[in-house]
Amino acid sequence: MEEQKIPPFAIPQMRNFVPERLRPWILVLFVLVFQFSGGVYLASVAEMVGSTQLLQEDIQMAGYASLVGMALFFGMMFRLKMAVKSKPTLIICSMVILAANVICAYTTSVPLLVATCFVAGFFRMWGTFECNSTIQLWITPKRDMSVFFCYVYLVVNSAINLSGVMSVYVAFLSTWEYMHYAIIFALLLVVLAVLLIYNDKRTMPPLPLYGIDWLGMLMWGVVGLCVVFVCVYGEHYDWFDSFNIRFATFLGVTTFILNRWRASFIHHSYIFHDLFRRFPMVLVLIGVIVLGDTLLAPQHIFEHALMEGVLGYDSLNVISLNWVGFAGTLLGCLAVWILFARWKWPYQRMLMIAFLCYIFYLAYFYFFIDYNLPKESLCLPIVVRTVGYVIMATAVLTANTSLPFPFYFCQAVCVQNLFSAALAGCIGNAIVGRILRIVQQENFVELSASV
Repeated sequence: MEEQKIPPFAIPQMRNFVPERLRPWILVLFVLVFQFSGGVYLASVAEMVGSTQLLQEDIQMAGYASLVGMALFFGMMFRLKMAVKSKPTLIICSMVILAANVICAYTTSVPLLVATCFVAGFFRMWGTFECNSTIQLWITPKRDMSVFFCYVYLVVNSAINLSGVMSVYVAFLSTWEYMHYAIIFALLLVVLAVLLIYNDKRTMPPLPLYGIDWLGMLMWGVVGLCVVFVCVYGEHYDWFDSFNIRFATFLGVTTFILNRWRASFIHHSYIFHDLFRRFPMVLVLIGVIVLGDTLLAPQHIFEHALMEGVLGYDSLNVISLNWVGFAGTLLGCLAVWILFARWKWPYQRMLMIAFLCYIFYLAYFYFFIDYNLPKESLCLPIVVRTVGYVIMATAVLTANTSLPFPFYFCQAVCVQNLFSAALAGCIGNAIVGRILRIVQQENFVELSASV
């Protein structure tokens, strides 16, 4: 059989005066702007707490809400791609995120902040997907998803590290609000560029947004936000001794049960009722994600406590280690490209390498941490931890390509990203943080008795 010919890569949505070689790089810049933008910037959470009188948990809740909204987009990503043309898509996404930055820079209302970040996360992912799907054939002409997802995590993880550096330095040199102003300016440039270089051509057949289970999507969002609320505010409200935690748990469980029951009889539910029964691999992948993020929970709980409380680093020294994380992202993507994309190592071997990296990271911090530890000694475990995360995330995401396309694939990616981006991290942090609190209390009692 003759091999199917792959059409040459082109971006007909752009006007003719834009050079062909420059077009994909313009979209890469758009992706970076969308990934840098968001509702709140967690790297400058201390400055926000000090000036807005919000709790640290309030800002964390808003940050996780953005990730929940981002994950829910994947369930309808191709429907939106076919329903809306590229030019209005980029303009709408840019303007919504711009408005979200304005609101988040000035509001002190926690419900408004959380709702705004939730919406901003959805549109940030929509804009990112619009650009990435357009240049997919430029990245991998053979549509090798292991190569494409390697690029995706290179951009996403790099943006996470570099936006943290940017937000801390902006807050140090002026105030944290100027990070929002900088993103607003960048989004205005995106809108101006789209108006100038894009035409109104449609590259895919139109498909109206009929038959989408909007209520199901919102119910999944409520479930995700309830899980986040319980995990983020658990210690603050003393867990289930608080009415707030009990009510959020009841609301989340009830909504989940109603959503699954409703999915059993409607024609096109947002997440098909038989997804987990027909493809148990999806549950296995979710278990791998939760386990991996639980092992990485010390990254958020112990590292900052060690650097700031024990080693005495200021915010600039702490955030400078993001450059080390950026280097780890580059090494991780290079390892995935060589071992997974080119040498075709199996999923089991890649996951074994990832978890060995996690074990090394944990063992290093357990056996080698000392009060006189120089900052350079923290580089190796951070690099290894980041490499392991990139390997695990890329392997787990690529595994979904074995599912039927597009419905089951999109829904599996939606559920998986709901855990990998938002729920698994806060669940792991809650578990490890609670264990730490118990151990601290026991040690304090023993120390007080001896004193």
